[in-house]
Amino acid sequence: MTNLFQPGATKTHTHKVANADTATFNSGQVHPVYSTFALARDAEWSGRLFVLEMKDEDEEGIGTGINITHHSPALLGQEVLFTATLVSVDRNEVVTDFVVNVGDRQIASGRQWQKILKKEKLDKIFTSLSGGV
Repeated sequence: MTNLFQPGATKTHTHKVANADTATFNSGQVHPVYSTFALARDAEWSGRLFVLEMKDEDEEGIGTGINITHHSPALLGQEVLFTATLVSVDRNEVVTDFVVNVGDRQIASGRQWQKILKKEKLDKIFTSLSGGV
């Protein structure tokens, strides 16, 4: 792992809200807006953008936590902008804060944690949890 960044560095990406991103459960669609769980998925990606540049070939990132506050809805077809800001890198843990906007309107914010581990270690963890299946 190579830390190429200083706290305060940012990464951005955009996402257009699609039907698959809406608040939908087994009982059907609750609201035709960007769901909190889809926001969390895409917020994790914003932190992963740092990890992708930091990890070595024999390493992989794994999400270890996310806090998200959903402030305002984003509608189908709207483009959302994720901005992740590096908070810290402590050994192999990468911590980012994120904000999510539609235009000038903030729709979400939070913090996300990922660890960078050797792929071999992750494989051993996953195998031990699956009982070797």
